[in-house]
Amino acid sequence: MKKTVILFLLVLAALAAGCAAARPTHFYTLSPAALSPAAAPAGLSVSVGPVSVPALVDRPQMVLKTGPNRVFLAEFDRWASPLKSEIARVVAENLTALLGARQVTVFPRMTAAEASYRVAIDVLSFESVSGQAAALDAAWRVTSGKNGTSLEGRTTVAEAAPDAGYAALAAAHSRALGKLSQEIAAAIRQLDR
Repeated sequence: MKKTVILFLLVLAALAAGCAAARPTHFYTLSPAALSPAAAPAGLSVSVGPVSVPALVDRPQMVLKTGPNRVFLAEFDRWASPLKSEIARVVAENLTALLGARQVTVFPRMTAAEASYRVAIDVLSFESVSGQAAALDAAWRVTSGKNGTSLEGRTTVAEAAPDAGYAALAAAHSRALGKLSQEIAAAIRQLDR
């Protein structure tokens, strides 16, 4: 009986020690680029979305590419919200600055159907390599709500992330989304002429 109690207490102590040593989870977000505000054309409104991302990165964990056919799911380093929502939000904020438009919303808000321009983004690749770079490959389409004409493009960009760590990768992805936003803003300006 005494041995059973001692064994039970040892197991309980081991479990408590394991819980005390558990690694904390860190959460990351993408951020808009520091862009100079532009003057908005009269009445310009934009709806960003839908945004699609590959199933590989459509998860809370940050995904690191560790080799040609190998990835690592960072269980304790996660996106604060779904990646496609983060991308749509950041592109919308970037377009607000680039176009000077006040009415930039994220799909599927009610005002999306009435927007002057709709932006759909299909992220084909969203790669993170710790200590190296963040890469983005995205196909996109801007469609005019006035006459249905559209422009399509593809943005492929890699941003250096020489500092090891997840915060550096989130910042590099944010810069890549800034370049994507600049190309989309140029397409909107072209359609608006």
